[in-house]
Amino acid sequence: MNRTQAREWLVKLLYQFDVSKSEPSDILNKFFENNDPEEEKDYIEKTFYGIVENVNNIDDRIKKYLKNWDINRIAKIDLAIMRCSFYEILYCDDIPNSVSINEAVEIAKKYSTEKSPSFINGILGNLVKDFNNDGDNYDN
Repeated sequence: MNRTQAREWLVKLLYQFDVSKSEPSDILNKFFENNDPEEEKDYIEKTFYGIVENVNNIDDRIKKYLKNWDINRIAKIDLAIMRCSFYEILYCDDIPNSVSINEAVEIAKKYSTEKSPSFINGILGNLVKDFNNDGDNYDN
């Protein structure tokens, strides 16, 4: 499994977490029982738990970039994609922002609606623009 495939699985796991309200450990354990992510296991586990633990903070930051939208109106798959990318941008210094955004857009093209890739790209682009303007101080 490569990183792109791992991100796709991560989005699916986040979607399942959001829709099922199951325990995160149950979702992840079931995934690992049925799949062998090989060298990407640590990435999937660390990122999944990181997003789950920081979901309120991540969602608050997503809300900041929604213009005339309520976060509850966003398609669950789009929310999962954005949560994954927001987490990588905010918490993972080893992943270039451009890679995270590109992967998010590609996942949206594959799993979501026709308009979702540009919507997600705009939200993530604004996040990165603010992040670059504010430097490492991201408490806004």
